Amino acid sequence: MSYLEPPPSPSPEPPKALYEFDAVKWESQQVAENGGTGPMVSIVDQEMYGDPNIDLDAEYLEDESPYPEVRSAVANTDDPDMPAGTLRAWMLGLLWAIVIPGVNQFYFFRFPNVTVGPLVAQLLTFPLGRLVARFFPAVRIFGHSLNPGPFTIKEHVVVTIMAGVGASSAYATDIIAVQRFYYNEVWNFGYQFMVVMSTQLIGFSIGGIAKRFLVSPPSMIWPSNLVYCALFNTLHSQWYVNYGKRGGLSRERFFVIAFTASAVWYIVPGYLFTALSFFSWVCWIKPHNAVINQLFGYQSGLGMSLITFDWSQIAFIGSPLATPWWAEGNVVFGFVFFFWLIVPLLYYTNVWDSQYMPMLSRSAYDNRGGVFNVSRVLTGSTFDLEKYQNYSPLYLPAGFVISYALSFASVTATIVHVFLYYRKQIMIQARRSLAEQPDIHARLMSQYPQVPDWWYLCIFGFMFAFGIIAIEVWPTQMPVWAFVLALAVAFVYTVPIGIIQAVTNQQIGLNVIAEVIVGYVLPGQPLAMMLFKTWGYITMSQALVFTSDMKLGHYMKIPPRTMFWCQVVATVLAGIVQLGVQSWMFENIPDMCARDQKDHFTCASTEVFFTASVIWGVVGPKLLFSPGQLYGFLRFFFLFGAVAPLIPYLIIKRYPNSHFRYVHIPIIVNGTGWIPPASALNYVPWGIVGFVSQYVVRRRHFGWWSKYNYILSAALDAGTAIGTILVFFCLQYPANGTIGQHSVQSWWGNTVWTNTLDYNMTALKTLNATGQEHFGHDTW
Repeated sequence: MSYLEPPPSPSPEPPKALYEFDAVKWESQQVAENGGTGPMVSIVDQEMYGDPNIDLDAEYLEDESPYPEVRSAVANTDDPDMPAGTLRAWMLGLLWAIVIPGVNQFYFFRFPNVTVGPLVAQLLTFPLGRLVARFFPAVRIFGHSLNPGPFTIKEHVVVTIMAGVGASSAYATDIIAVQRFYYNEVWNFGYQFMVVMSTQLIGFSIGGIAKRFLVSPPSMIWPSNLVYCALFNTLHSQWYVNYGKRGGLSRERFFVIAFTASAVWYIVPGYLFTALSFFSWVCWIKPHNAVINQLFGYQSGLGMSLITFDWSQIAFIGSPLATPWWAEGNVVFGFVFFFWLIVPLLYYTNVWDSQYMPMLSRSAYDNRGGVFNVSRVLTGSTFDLEKYQNYSPLYLPAGFVISYALSFASVTATIVHVFLYYRKQIMIQARRSLAEQPDIHARLMSQYPQVPDWWYLCIFGFMFAFGIIAIEVWPTQMPVWAFVLALAVAFVYTVPIGIIQAVTNQQIGLNVIAEVIVGYVLPGQPLAMMLFKTWGYITMSQALVFTSDMKLGHYMKIPPRTMFWCQVVATVLAGIVQLGVQSWMFENIPDMCARDQKDHFTCASTEVFFTASVIWGVVGPKLLFSPGQLYGFLRFFFLFGAVAPLIPYLIIKRYPNSHFRYVHIPIIVNGTGWIPPASALNYVPWGIVGFVSQYVVRRRHFGWWSKYNYILSAALDAGTAIGTILVFFCLQYPANGTIGQHSVQSWWGNTVWTNTLDYNMTALKTLNATGQEHFGHDTW
């Protein structure tokens, strides 16, 4: 499938002789036969985007990628003798694998937190690598040179991957934190190590087996990797393509200017004038009008104020410059239809008594309009039905209900969509080796020894054993069959979700479906629920992290075995560091995770994780989504997700050139999956910027777009990350956060957006005004 185009209409399987010897020409013929909707993009470039400088034919594509995004960011050459996994690369990579996970884990429990991403490591590694190459002695250790010459682009890639693979806090560390602070269970390091390693690494083995479907095929673009590729090539001044007229700023200078401007600018919306970040300007005019605040607000409203001047808000769900417009269009359509049409329709007709709650919120509520107090339905750490009946049913805001409904639909929509559009491609790919790929990058990579499948099976075996030991030796209340079921869920969905992410830059999460399954099969067991969700969801997520990094190595021509070891070793080291930092914090920071902790280590994410364990593991879906329950209707969204992909599929079979070829049901129903914690503030400006970049500029100024688009994305991301760190450590953290407290932070531009009903999460109706004791049913 083309990265630029919607799902192709069904086409016949190519004859064996053709797909072995001349698959590119065969696919090009399919484009012509299908009216330009096939998997290649040469006709799309000329007809859809109207660029006269692009004249691609099958012979040209023999030495180029068929996708212009890849051609604009990735070199089509390789130097097999260029060193990659050198001693100095491993030294720098292991250094970052300690520092970045440690720093991020430390601030993970703080609100607001600071995250140092792989883009920062990518930038800092460049001067550090050159410094090491200049001053390290040229001695040999174990037969390998400590300083083999200039710092290479391949070494840079290896270091960056080691820095990024464990940068985010391991999902399982929240289990340990919830056990400690909410269930009073402090188990030893052996349990913690086995759970973290198993949940982090078992997905790598699945990703390794699935890489033949997700890495080798040219159509698996992985758009976010193109940003890194463009930055690598720019920093090393080694190669880049320039369609159209020559001249103008070099990409190196363009990056420096955009990066500097982004870092400096963040001080304005991040500290000096925060209203530019939360630019709900309509609410400022009518701060006490509930309806206006619900429609135009950004905190609990629908975001019809449209804009923000903070790149961190725009790129919260991913850079709009790295996602193809047809995919962004599906996300925007899903947001507009479900959150600008369905949610207000439900809310203003008071379905589920939703008017007593904010329209959008991250919290669950009781029948008095307050945040649901989970301690009132627990006896120890076990659900108490009698207490629940004496307290209140659990209510969800209208936006939260729709978010769950779409999550249910995405589970079945993904399977059906991939079956309809990709079943033949998967079958073909299962029979094809890497050397038989027509893509130039696959041919260049074919000269390197591949990772044997038994390496992945060994990882799976060891991590599977770790998981069984953890759940059997310690009283987790999770049987082995549930562990196997969680892995089966992840395994089934890895390839379908991976295909969608590789093409659209959107990942469909399995956290909700994992919660639903464990809520029914193991009711009333919060720890088992957390473990099941982590193995069911993070296994798939880690598999796609592995395959995404493998695709980056594929683009940058890194030997696959070097990629394997740098990812595995860095993940193990990062997990140990994160556990060590977390343990130190638990023992040494007073009032850790308390709401009034003086240094703001309030553990917001851990609290959300705990709340989810109560909703799905304590109260359970049986009391929420089963027939006869308040939200029982939502189970029909599984059926909706299974049926919906059939509609555009059947239409494009009959009318292959209709606009329905752009419709991608899994993206429509899952594109808004970040809500909550994301809000309209993150989706609406994201869609606007994506339209300007990926449609208007790409169509009218393709030469400029191909040269600068991904560099601009990298510069904005990296500059904002650096700006965030500077603001935090230079202005917010020193002097207990009192710098500018009575001047800069108290002026109108930093307070106007907080003095609105939107910011204060105000509902349309309140019980005090009506004189009611509670809303909803009297018994439940």
